[in-house]
Amino acid sequence: MAITKVWIEEGCIVCNACEAECPEVFHVTDTSCNVNGAVREDGVDSENRDEQSPLSGSNGTDLEAAIEAASASCPVEVIKFDKA
Repeated sequence: MAITKVWIEEGCIVCNACEAECPEVFHVTDTSCNVNGAVREDGVDSENRDEQSPLSGSNGTDLEAAIEAASASCPVEVIKFDKA
């Protein structure tokens, strides 16, 4: 199963663990973490919490292990994803 969507819930502590694990998907800012627009269907850089934009192309398959590793490494467990 591939990951279809990735988003960041409230509570990110900007520790950079996710970006270290999967810089293709995650970009840590001064206040939170964004899901890179380059891997999303809507092309928007944001937490993707409200938009729930799906991952584009084969990103959900190609980056599945790295996204799961980033989610597992998050100390506050705010990285969420759906699989299909």
